[in-house]
Amino acid sequence: MSEQNFKNHIRIIPLYHGVAFLLAFAGLIGSIINLFNHHDPGNHYSAALLIVVFFLIILILWYARVFALKAQDRAIRAEENFRHFVLTGKPLDSQLSIAQIIGLRFAGDDEYVTLAKRAVDEKLSQKQIKEAVQNWRADHHRV
Repeated sequence: MSEQNFKNHIRIIPLYHGVAFLLAFAGLIGSIINLFNHHDPGNHYSAALLIVVFFLIILILWYARVFALKAQDRAIRAEENFRHFVLTGKPLDSQLSIAQIIGLRFAGDDEYVTLAKRAVDEKLSQKQIKEAVQNWRADHHRV
């Protein structure tokens, strides 16, 4: 596995992020076209049902990702709060947003506490925090 850094840390799963969503949207568009091109009123029900099915598939794909990310965010908050406590004897500053905490997870222990304080004082964004990391701490287990 190559070394992780700011430029390559984003994880894209082509079959999920590309193919699954593309096929679901293509199916939705095709089913909408099918509904409007049906001239037989008796087939409108099945054509409309296809739209509902593809819309449901898109919702399931979307929320499967959102729910996984929310669970991961909770785990990251707990892990980073514990990490900060181990390093300083105090919990993370409550002013840190979850986005900032997620950015901090990539900082090595030697710069973590300083960067966490700086994130609060300067109101750094997640991207700014990641860019400020000197000693990148890889995370190969994220969803």
